Order: sequence, then structure tokens, then C-alpha cells
Amino acid sequence: MTVSATLLICAVVLTSVGVVLIHTRALTRVLIGIIVCGNGINLFVLAATGRAGLPPLLYPGVAHSRVTDPLPQAIVLTAVVITLATTAFVLAMAYRSGQLTGSDFVPDDVEDRRIVLRAVISAERAELREQHGQPSRRARREQRREHRRRLRADRAFQARARDASGDLWDDILGADPPPPPPQPDSRQENDTR
Repeated sequence: MTVSATLLICAVVLTSVGVVLIHTRALTRVLIGIIVCGNGINLFVLAATGRAGLPPLLYPGVAHSRVTDPLPQAIVLTAVVITLATTAFVLAMAYRSGQLTGSDFVPDDVEDRRIVLRAVISAERAELREQHGQPSRRARREQRREHRRRLRADRAFQARARDASGDLWDDILGADPPPPPPQPDSRQENDTR
């Protein structure tokens, strides 16, 4: 079995570009990355099958070694359908994000920031305990105050970051846009009857 170097290089480049685009924060770039990466992987699967052979119809007189394997083609066909479904899902997310926030940019998760902050505080406490032994009562009080200050600041950040209305149905599925205000008819204003 021989693999075409050109197809292999194209598959690697497409997959690499797709992976780089998937790791961005803009959903439209993620969408393009999914499509490009899916095409690169499909090309890789087809390139790995080797040279083309006879159609995979088994009838008397056909050597099995000269027949093309139909399994990679079936796998690629299935992958195309899965890529289409994933593309539709990400496109719907990008549309909904654009409708709610006016942008398709994905911000940091506030809960992740809180977990990281707690881990940092815990590591600082452990380091202080190692350096100074058991902290005094005053030092523990100061640490608790600092810890509370950081948590309050993080909660304030979370409150500013949350823009959900509180109605779970509308937050997930999206509320209908409000109807436009009625425009006054200029003919009725000028009418003196």
C-alpha cells in the first residue's frame, strides 16, 4: 500500500489549521475550524487507504487484492454527516450568542476563576504554614480577612459577569425579540378633520 505524500501533507495542514481555529474564543472561527479539521481528517482517512483499485463488487474472476476497500469510504461518509451535525450545532450557538450578547466571543467561565482562586489561596496557606509553622491567632484572622476580601471581589466579578435574566427557559432557548414600537402615521398627524 502506498500513500500519496501530497494528500498526506494536505491532510496534516488542514487538520492543524482546524485545531488552531477550534482553540480560539470566537464561535465563528470555531465553526470554520470544525469544518476544516473534519475535511482534513476525512482526507487523511482516504489517503491512508492507498491507491485506487477496482470497484468493490465481488464477482467471479476478480482478485481480492485488486479491489478497493469500501470501509474507509463508508467511514468518511459517516464523518461527513457527523461534521454537518456539529456544524449546525455550533452555528446555532453562534447565532444565539450573537442574538443575546451581540458578539460571538466566549468569555471566561466565572466558576473556573473561583476554583483557581481557591486553589491559589490554599497553596499560599500551605506555603505560609511551612515557612512560619503554625500561624498565630492574629495571622489567621488576617488570612481569613484577606480570603473573605478575595471571595467578595470574585463574587462581585461574578455578579457583573452574569447577564442572565433569571428565567431559565428564556436563558437557554432564548426569548422572543420584543416587537418594534408602533410608528406614528404621518398622515394622521397632519389630518385636521
